[in-house]
Amino acid sequence: MLAGKRVLIVEDEPVIGFVLEDMLDAIGCKPVGIATRVEQALEIVAAREIDAAILDVNIHGQRSYSVADALVAQGVPFIFATGYDGTEHPSRYRQVLTLAKPYSIDDVQRALTTVTAGTDAGR
Repeated sequence: MLAGKRVLIVEDEPVIGFVLEDMLDAIGCKPVGIATRVEQALEIVAAREIDAAILDVNIHGQRSYSVADALVAQGVPFIFATGYDGTEHPSRYRQVLTLAKPYSIDDVQRALTTVTAGTDAGR
């Protein structure tokens, strides 16, 4: 179900980003990049075909909600991955699936399977 899904990673901690990239590879996804800044993530969203995204909420002190807004505008499902409580999200994003750090490969696989249900890799 996740085979071939193109997934954007938005994460400012390089080690976490690389581990998440390895997790995505292991579950059959195709990472489309690791954005370490909100601006970089917005550029990738505008330029690349993406099937899903995993967004760290706090990127160098800046919230990633503008990236979430861009993904919503394109109909791309996403999850938040954060050490913060999901109730801190703005009201429009309180229902978005949020993975608490640290998370496992099984957590990532379940979350992506949930948010991409009904989509296909060739959008």
